Amino acid sequence: MMTSPSGTVPLRAVLFDRDDTLARTDPGVYREAALWAASRFGLDAREAGQRMAEGWAAHAEAWWHLRSDEDEAAFWDNYRADLGRALGLTDGQAQELMAAYPYERFMKPVEDARAVLETLRARGLKVGVLSNTLPSIGRTLEALGLADLVDVAIATCTVGVHKPEPGAFEFALDALGLPAGAVLFVDDRLENVEAARALGLRAVLIDLDGRVAGALHRLSDVLALVGDSVEG
Repeated sequence: MMTSPSGTVPLRAVLFDRDDTLARTDPGVYREAALWAASRFGLDAREAGQRMAEGWAAHAEAWWHLRSDEDEAAFWDNYRADLGRALGLTDGQAQELMAAYPYERFMKPVEDARAVLETLRARGLKVGVLSNTLPSIGRTLEALGLADLVDVAIATCTVGVHKPEPGAFEFALDALGLPAGAVLFVDDRLENVEAARALGLRAVLIDLDGRVAGALHRLSDVLALVGDSVEG
């Protein structure tokens, strides 16, 4: 069992980032989507893929201030219109493309993600996700096959404050109903890990590419930090 430095607070939950922690972008889906669009609408596959990549890059920061599902729906409407113009598609064709390849389809769970969450739950721990992402975090976790193993899922857009700002972590702790010392936080960005530690969470860096010394290099490494059981 993992305890706080004082030895008085047992671990009660693990709070994960989503991207590059529980899930990764699948570059193969980008190629698949470009080939699908080329076949369906008579486009050049290479150009279609380039336009799609450029379109997402152009909107990559536009979601930062979304607050609700309605805000996100408007965001995707605008994105679809811009993508359709870039590809020379009608609005109906652009709708068809986005229905076939929605945002969540471009993600895949990291190795052993489901097994790790199942093990944490079996050991009596709560599982949370805190991600700087759009409001539709629940839909993405469903697509990843992990939603049923997550007790609390928070998209910082809906909170109005993003990691590494303290308010994002404080909101997550309130949602979990736990003090900071009872929560282990796992994230791929050092600034987020350091911010969590400053608030009293037990936090570790994960680097799935194996480049950062001292970081976790597999999601399953979390289990060794947790131990076999949880009191209380």
